[in-house]
Amino acid sequence: MSTAPGKKRLIDYPRAGRYGWRRWVPSWKLVSGLFIGFVGSLVALVGVSYAMVSIPNENDAAKSQNNVYYWADGSQMVATGTGVNRQNVSIDQIPDAMQWAVISAENKSFYQDSGVDPQGLLRAVVNMARGGQTQGGSTITQQYVKNTYLSQQQTLTRKFKEMFISIKVGTKLDKKQILQGYLNTSYFGRGAYGIQAAAQTYYGKNAVDLTPSECSVLAALLKGPTYFDPEGNADLDPSATQAANTKRSQDRSRWILEQMHNDHHLSDAEYQKAISKYPMPDGRKATRGMTGQISYLVDTAKKYVLAHSDITEAQFDQGGYAIKTTFQKDKVNELAAAVKKVQKERIDPKKRDLDKYVQFGAASVQPKDGAIVALYGGDGYENGHFTNNADTSGVPVGSTWKPFVLAAAMQYGTYKTAPEGLSPLSKYNGNDHLKVLNQDGSTVLAKDNSVFYQRNESDYKWGYITLRKAMEQSVNTPFVQLGMDVGLTHVRDVAQASGILKDSFSTLNPSFSIGTSTPSAIRMADAYATFAASGEHTDPYSVTSVKKDGQDLPGFTKPKITSAIPADVANNVTNVLQNVIQNGTGQNAKALGRTAAGKTGTTDSNKSAWFVGYTQQLTTSVAMFRENPKDHQLLSMNGTAGVASIHGGDIPTSVWTEYMKAALKNTNDSGFPTATEIGKVQDEAGAPTPTPTPSITPSQTASNSPSPSPSTSSTSPSPSASDTCQWSWGNPCNGNGNGGNGTGGTDGGITPTPTVTDTTGNGNTRGNGNGGLFAGQNG
Repeated sequence: MSTAPGKKRLIDYPRAGRYGWRRWVPSWKLVSGLFIGFVGSLVALVGVSYAMVSIPNENDAAKSQNNVYYWADGSQMVATGTGVNRQNVSIDQIPDAMQWAVISAENKSFYQDSGVDPQGLLRAVVNMARGGQTQGGSTITQQYVKNTYLSQQQTLTRKFKEMFISIKVGTKLDKKQILQGYLNTSYFGRGAYGIQAAAQTYYGKNAVDLTPSECSVLAALLKGPTYFDPEGNADLDPSATQAANTKRSQDRSRWILEQMHNDHHLSDAEYQKAISKYPMPDGRKATRGMTGQISYLVDTAKKYVLAHSDITEAQFDQGGYAIKTTFQKDKVNELAAAVKKVQKERIDPKKRDLDKYVQFGAASVQPKDGAIVALYGGDGYENGHFTNNADTSGVPVGSTWKPFVLAAAMQYGTYKTAPEGLSPLSKYNGNDHLKVLNQDGSTVLAKDNSVFYQRNESDYKWGYITLRKAMEQSVNTPFVQLGMDVGLTHVRDVAQASGILKDSFSTLNPSFSIGTSTPSAIRMADAYATFAASGEHTDPYSVTSVKKDGQDLPGFTKPKITSAIPADVANNVTNVLQNVIQNGTGQNAKALGRTAAGKTGTTDSNKSAWFVGYTQQLTTSVAMFRENPKDHQLLSMNGTAGVASIHGGDIPTSVWTEYMKAALKNTNDSGFPTATEIGKVQDEAGAPTPTPTPSITPSQTASNSPSPSPSTSSTSPSPSASDTCQWSWGNPCNGNGNGGNGTGGTDGGITPTPTVTDTTGNGNTRGNGNGGLFAGQNG
């Protein structure tokens, strides 16, 4: 009896009628059928994908919206965008030199290739599959597609979509149309989209009138305007300074001209003429609404947005974003008014040449929050001042750095007391021309290997004075030796934990303790806010929300509060800084009429002067300096305002007081937490401990660091109340603390420069890197 044959299957696998291993080997019909089916499906998929994508329109890409900025209370501050700075032009209005500049620099095979770089695409796909960064190398066609059609997200889907659109563009448009589209949609920086806007922005002329050398400069911008705009973009990246960007622009534009010459797009004569002189672009110009302090507020907020999101600068400048800031309109106006009032009263460039080029920068931050409520960035874009002085680095802070040294001493102690901290009542030698010692007792050497001596501003013989008194009168020598005894890395770590960015630190040598570092006004206000908040720190921020198409974008939650330094350390720093205002170099701030703490600062050669002060509600820093407008080098302020020298306790303190009176009007005087007794009191701290080593002898020590004696006391100032009174924890000791012919502040005096010394001190180092955005640059 026979068995009926089984029903025939569409896919005969495993194979019927076969046994053993033959049952599992597919037939040639099956293999060829599956292959044909796969290829057919792939062709169909490619065909459908190709048919579904559309050719981009450069006019669609030209559409842009305003970015709208709002004050902290939700009212509109300003609407600014790039719509008025964008205009498409036809290819016949784009010089041949501009066309060949981008082709020679970016895509030499433009007129021969298909519009897609398969190798570049494959590299990008492989890199993304590995989780790495995508690489460049796209053709001009692909870049045009990216400019006009696609989001900037680096994904496999985007890459393949770009490929299909680029292929279609390459087949439907001729090369001139593609090149025209690319040059009309590329971003050249300064809010300029397209070659016509770029020509107007950088050279004040139409694109058709550009010279070959000007074309090469604009073509260089396409590599990245942040780093190739000669005006500089240090507010976006500290490395993008005016000098560095100018050098990069000059080098790349010359290279582009060389490529054009090699490719026979410039004759020998044209090439020589083009490289004979670099065509420096025009400076930035104020745009509608960007006047007064608004320009600096927008600058700060924009930088914060770019640093806390994946939005590119080009995307941001296309507009459509609603940015709510922390800035309070009344406080911004009050800070500007304070600067202008004091400036009008004291600075007269028409009367005195030494009053020319005087600048101010200031910032005001809320303790325990980090919100930047006000800043003063300069005279305004409309007056040609495009640098944000509130958020720029390069201005040494002088003696306003000393509180970090004292805080480190109280937290970590010295190599003699660690792990126990040092009391502010410990005494250090305050005399001028003091030999500075390493922790092993050896002397610090200057660059020429001579003995390094620290100077005060005057030669007044203070003798051994408490650190509290040294802070009050801003005497340098005690803090330089204290920094060495504590360990400069500890001082650095305390400053960094308090909010100072590490890239603003100077070399760790003895002068580090008296303010050779260059943090911004925003960062100094934020760091002192840590003292005001009893050791709690919050990164400064200027934006609370960003919306696009009505939707909140991530990344703009309030920064977290961290414990930067112990509360008792912070409160003791505050107690000492209250005394600076009551009895010391900051007495002009007593006019505020409420409980406050602060510190003055003046630097070597009188090139900058600071005052940083706070109440529990508000911390404000004020910087004053002179700057050569040609090379941006700091100039001495000796003779400025008709006085021998400018000190932090003078004009900067006056600005601070004027502003804080207005900003704190109708608020309670909440005082400060009581400072509890802290640390070990050391008499004659900093004096070397006698050792049997021959390099240090008692006579050498005595001659350079005299200890108190009857003869010394007769030439030193009589002890003031602040030196001799019983320490009043929570209340500053009374007394004028002048003791004779004090100079009213001894900030500065940072010469000669010692050798690099990275002293580590004892105990565990700390420094949680609370930096974040602002560098000199933040917001």
